[in-house]
Amino acid sequence: QVQLVESGGGPVQSGGSLRLSCAASGLIHNRYAMYWWRQSPGNERELVASLERPGDRTSYSDFVKGRFIISWDDPSNTLYLQMNDLEVADTAVYYCNAVSLKTRAPYWGQGTQVTVSS
Repeated sequence: QVQLVESGGGPVQSGGSLRLSCAASGLIHNRYAMYWWRQSPGNERELVASLERPGDRTSYSDFVKGRFIISWDDPSNTLYLQMNDLEVADTAVYYCNAVSLKTRAPYWGQGTQVTVSS
């Protein structure tokens, strides 16, 4: 059973940094694509960053490009999102998502709240 548990959210001032973590269990990392999404009140969930397998190819939505970095740590089976130069518009619940390359089944974490104040 795949389980994803996010942590690292919280309040931060504009221009600050946070690092989100997503502890993954029940999956073999190179058989899943990994994503970070976010959702703010009244808006649809939007893709923030992707880590595609094979090769751990990364990509970012335009609104975070140059500020956020997605990465994976093998020993701890953890997905990270380093968020720098945060803006008020980055306030949202951030979700970790794993998609099986074989079955396309999606798995979601419970989300972690990030609140950026000016």
